[in-house]
Amino acid sequence: MSAGAVLWNPPADVIETSRMGRFLTWVRAERGVEVDDYAGLWEWSVTDLSGFWRAIWDYFEVIAHTEPASTLDGAVMPGARWFPGATLNYAEHVLRMPGLGDDDPVVIAYSQTREPVTLTARQLRDQVRRVAAGLRRLGVGDGDRVAAYAPNIPETYVLMLATASLGAIFSSCAPEFGSRSVIDRWTQIEPRVLVAVDGYRYGDKAIDRRAEVAAIRDALPSVEHLITIPYLTGEGDWDSLDGDDPLTFAAVPFDHPLYVLYSSGTTGLPKPIVHGHGGILLEHLKMLALHHDLGPGDRFLWFTTTGWMMWNFLASGPAVGTAIVLFDGNPGHPDLGELWRLAADAGVTFFGTSAPFILACRKAGVRPPANVIRGVGSTGAPLPPEGYRWIYEVLGDRPQLQSLSGGTDVCTGFVGGTPLLPVVEGVISCRALGARVEAYDPEGKPVLEQLGELVITAPMPSMPVGFWNDPDGRRYFEAYFDVFPGVWRHGDWITIGADGTCVITGRSDATLNRGGVRLGTAEFYSVVEGIPEIADSVVVHLDDQDELLLFVVLADGLELDEELRGRIRRELRAALSPRHVPDEIHQVRAVPRTLSAKKLEVPVKRILTGTPADRAAAKGALANPESLTAFEEYAKRR
Repeated sequence: MSAGAVLWNPPADVIETSRMGRFLTWVRAERGVEVDDYAGLWEWSVTDLSGFWRAIWDYFEVIAHTEPASTLDGAVMPGARWFPGATLNYAEHVLRMPGLGDDDPVVIAYSQTREPVTLTARQLRDQVRRVAAGLRRLGVGDGDRVAAYAPNIPETYVLMLATASLGAIFSSCAPEFGSRSVIDRWTQIEPRVLVAVDGYRYGDKAIDRRAEVAAIRDALPSVEHLITIPYLTGEGDWDSLDGDDPLTFAAVPFDHPLYVLYSSGTTGLPKPIVHGHGGILLEHLKMLALHHDLGPGDRFLWFTTTGWMMWNFLASGPAVGTAIVLFDGNPGHPDLGELWRLAADAGVTFFGTSAPFILACRKAGVRPPANVIRGVGSTGAPLPPEGYRWIYEVLGDRPQLQSLSGGTDVCTGFVGGTPLLPVVEGVISCRALGARVEAYDPEGKPVLEQLGELVITAPMPSMPVGFWNDPDGRRYFEAYFDVFPGVWRHGDWITIGADGTCVITGRSDATLNRGGVRLGTAEFYSVVEGIPEIADSVVVHLDDQDELLLFVVLADGLELDEELRGRIRRELRAALSPRHVPDEIHQVRAVPRTLSAKKLEVPVKRILTGTPADRAAAKGALANPESLTAFEEYAKRR
């Protein structure tokens, strides 16, 4: 791959000062593995799977109630069994909070609904103890499901840890989800307890959710208890979820279900993805401590809701000794500088967000205040070079920017950054330790320096335990393993450089393919949305007619005219190729997006080829379901 500008370099003493560097040194001394750099460490981590993951277990001093009989029982996919015989508890490791004293802040929560809340390590443990006792009094035990219709606030976090401590299973939906979307998710897992907020504020707008909560409960006959958090109106019975039993941790098997996450559900029912205590624990210890270099003294913010896997990722922060910063509200209120100001106020050292947010800040001319940020994370969509450059223009040369990609399916990133490698604009620095990511050509052969299907060719502990209510594993197999036998196909296009760097260029099922030239949509959007008048866009290729259609959202008050159409075409021709000049360009009010802000290219394509909107996309999974109407109307006119 052609090399862009180097924007950040590791310090000369990185081996001594970073957690990744110290782990490398430990591996050499304690395991006798001859590795000198990240490339060598990665190669060892994906070839000696048992050696690497046992090293993670030992290095982070995992508390086993029962020791494992081995590290890996068979490296086949699906079906690999990690740490058979081991028992442990995820919540016990989060609440260990290594390096933090009892009076150190560990949860710092900001909200547009109420005043900030801070919990010390002692207070967090005590709240988890009391809520776990309250759940136990309600009869919640091993394997029961506890559902939270609640935002990114301390109560939701406490509830998740309390549920896990009992060996029960947690599942959350953000309260901006409509009732139909929530019911589609939770009828599948049949929760016994439902905890919900009465409402919330989004910017300066109060949003009452009591009617939605009532509809959700009515649709879930399994719910025996509804507990309301008095978040908006002050009315609720959260305090009743209280008890005075000592804090204990159920010793559960390594792959015991911890929580159920869901695919976006843009078509059909969302897939209920079951993650296990041990796999999530090991994966998050590795990513947070080694890749993100987080530990005692850090404050870790990732802008997320409880409906996105990044909330679960953020939630593991205290397991590596870092405090976490929660935010609930509209990140654009009163303007796009709000999160950056909040980060400065909170002393955030690692600021995580999405690529669309970074690009929106760049376009709006945001200038973050002086801060102590030393790490920036970006995910949710590919980050183009101009996004990289903007971070260094406004934050200076100190922070390491880590663009990462992964998914709800593994609840982590499998390509990202490391303190040991430089940051190059537009390029993801590395494949993560323990993640054997490769690019496959259509024949299923690995390729370098060319576009291919992103696959994982060796098992990872945080791959799902399975899907809920999928006893024979058929749905799980069809989701990942039915294209390349024994290999996880993720559904993204990736180019892997000879040096291990990566570029993700969009979903493989949304590829633009004209005249035999495949192009990921990320590159297309980088060009189009770099034009000042364009606020957003979506592009689809209709294979049967070999037509390329571009839909653009313009800045307020602007109308699409022939001058702007001509400029868009010229920019695409010059930056990409003549094959990627659209046949038609149309203006729409909004691009359909999921609740986690991902563009819905495939449902748009289905609508344009005749599928009714209500079958092309589950509207409850969309942030703006009304946006589909314009594409339906266009399809009718064609």
